[in-house]
Amino acid sequence: MAPGQQPSMIQPTGSQAGGEAYASMIAKARSLLPQLCERAARTEELRHLPPETERDLHESGLFRMLQPSRVGGAELDYVALVDCAELLGKADASVAWNLANLASHHWMLGMFERRAQDLVWGRDPDTLIASSFIFPAGRATRVEGGYRLHGSWPFSSGVASCEWNMLASVVYSDDEADGIEYRIFLLPKGDYKVLDTWNVAGLRGTGSCDVEVREVFVADHMSVGVGDLSGGPTPGSAVNPNPLYALPVFSLFPYVLSGVALGNAQACLDDYIEVAHYRVSTYNRAKLSDFQSTQIKIAEASAKIDAARLIMRSACLDAMEDARRGHIPDMATKTRYRRDGAFSVNLCTDAVSMLFAASGARGLFTSGVLQRQFRDAHAINSHLAFNFDAAGTNYGRVALGLPSENLTL
Repeated sequence: MAPGQQPSMIQPTGSQAGGEAYASMIAKARSLLPQLCERAARTEELRHLPPETERDLHESGLFRMLQPSRVGGAELDYVALVDCAELLGKADASVAWNLANLASHHWMLGMFERRAQDLVWGRDPDTLIASSFIFPAGRATRVEGGYRLHGSWPFSSGVASCEWNMLASVVYSDDEADGIEYRIFLLPKGDYKVLDTWNVAGLRGTGSCDVEVREVFVADHMSVGVGDLSGGPTPGSAVNPNPLYALPVFSLFPYVLSGVALGNAQACLDDYIEVAHYRVSTYNRAKLSDFQSTQIKIAEASAKIDAARLIMRSACLDAMEDARRGHIPDMATKTRYRRDGAFSVNLCTDAVSMLFAASGARGLFTSGVLQRQFRDAHAINSHLAFNFDAAGTNYGRVALGLPSENLTL
């Protein structure tokens, strides 16, 4: 079946999550699937999104799904990230990855001071913002009126299409008593250099190149501390009072991208079922659909994918409900969000790996989509946010009464 013909597993829940704006956004995402499928091979060849795909995402409003309504954004609930990424991930994981990444930065900018928001969106509310949230990659020092930033960051997805970049850095002080601080810095395109380093096996179309910054000044209002993003009011709350902009950013970080793994896995399962309907064994001409092993593989893969979907969406919906009540999650809840984000994506990866193995030599042909789904699944799973050893260890520490080792939560 074509991805656009698949019945949706998405069940709108919650206030805005089930509203007309949400339904409209889902419909727009679904309408793009046929052309995204057709462009998938070209997207891999280009190593970044084709211009027509970017145009489609802009015209649909998908990039602005979490942007504040005061600047024309849809201001949907956080779960929309998972749901829209799942849909696009059925057609092309690279497109879904960049869509979710870049849309989430509009959400994060809504937490900066208004001066930063107005500088970016005042020029162009459609402008795209890249990121790299690898704190040790940067070194910042406090100077009068702001910070001096230096570093080299990998994995800045979609950076070639962006006019701004959010870069994470450790802030050091000459006074050891001050310790270190984690901050996010917002830089215009002219303040960083893009290095064409993205030659990879999976998620090839994301253009996740390196960026370099050499001793650039960043004003106070163009930076936000990680402590301000841990849940509750943020510097942007004065102009963006929606609880969406009071969510704990790095606790929920896995769900920015987890929907990509979900959509990719669902497409893999859908394709496997379709082929099993008509395919016969090479050796005895028996129908694959009659094999008990085929039936069991379908049951196991679908159970993993359905469970992953429930885990991802429940975390986002629960977090929004807490934010509406003005409740700031404790460390046990935050580490559970990280645990579940990693676990759910691991379930999707397991499902794809199982289906790839069950497909035999058919999956080896580069003319088919299965090999891309397999490569993309493992590329997604390689993201640190989905490393279950790291997320599980920290969850276990907190459960045992030890301090969290993740300093961004």
